[in-house]
Amino acid sequence: MDSIEVKSANYIGDYAIRVSFNDGNEKLVDFKPFLTKSLHPAVSKYLREDLFKQFKINNGNLNWNDYDLIFPVHNLCEGVIE
Repeated sequence: MDSIEVKSANYIGDYAIRVSFNDGNEKLVDFKPFLTKSLHPAVSKYLREDLFKQFKINNGNLNWNDYDLIFPVHNLCEGVIE
């Protein structure tokens, strides 16, 4: 397998997403600490739960609003967003 990709993602609640990868691994990723620490309005706007829940999977990545917000897949695999 060349690279790890996001296969599926399900919003659990309270800014946590269960992410499944093409290698069979699965992680529950808590985005809330990252979002609440960010002072940048382009990031902190995703504290609006209606916006946060609008993620999509594009090219094996978890992505919000056409790459407005995206995280390295290896961070998602580790379950740590900084």
